[in-house]
Amino acid sequence: MSLWVDGALVAEDQPVIRADDHGLVVGDGVFETCEVTDGVVFALTRHLRRMRESAAGLVLEVDEEFIRAGVDAVVVDAPPHARLRITVTGGPSPYGSERGSARPTVLIATGELHEWPPMTDVAVVPWVRNERAATAGLKTTSYADNVVALAWAKHHGAAEAIFANTRGELCEGTGSNVFVEYDGKLVTPPLGSGCLAGITRELLIEWLPGEVDERPLPLGALAESQEAFITSTTRGVLPIRAVDGVVLPAAPGALTRHAAEVFFARAAADPDP
Repeated sequence: MSLWVDGALVAEDQPVIRADDHGLVVGDGVFETCEVTDGVVFALTRHLRRMRESAAGLVLEVDEEFIRAGVDAVVVDAPPHARLRITVTGGPSPYGSERGSARPTVLIATGELHEWPPMTDVAVVPWVRNERAATAGLKTTSYADNVVALAWAKHHGAAEAIFANTRGELCEGTGSNVFVEYDGKLVTPPLGSGCLAGITRELLIEWLPGEVDERPLPLGALAESQEAFITSTTRGVLPIRAVDGVVLPAAPGALTRHAAEVFFARAAADPDP
């Protein structure tokens, strides 16, 4: 793993975070995870745009030129297929919710990329996303809800947890967006549901014009669908095999296979679409 902190490469085992860093104390920060193949970061421009948007939601400063310099520094020694993590926190601050006056802390690291199976099982968790929360739709480092939900899902034999929102609508996974077959067409929850604006989600909607609807769905639509899949930067298009232990009729189905084929081909043709 390569690690770059606040402008310099540092040893992986070197202490780099102060005890009063606001990202550590209250989870005040934003992050992006990117895929790196042979030193090339996929969709970096889109990831940095989303980081700016998330940071703006926290009133947090992000220096894109500074971050790009850090990315260039760490990808040199990255494994052929790697994960890139960019984190920006509120920096050293008082021990409370109020942010201090210090500059943000910037950490950029690479590591091995998790290999996903060809299909996955998901479980609907008993907690909800609050689509009206101050951080709704922001990719922040406050992931405690996801930690609890994912542990619950794994305890129930699934690899990903699925949330509804406060209206009882299908929302998202802990680190993924959801697409389902609904009346013969692909449908994904709109951003107004409280889900994250996933980069893979965004690209699929662009690359499958007229083939994907963004509209609210009842939570039960997932288990009742003929086929479904989740998307994320590290997963790409990953078919759902079963929901709460019940196998879907088509796993993967024709819509899922088509989406995966289009995404793979378009992503291979342009590393920064």
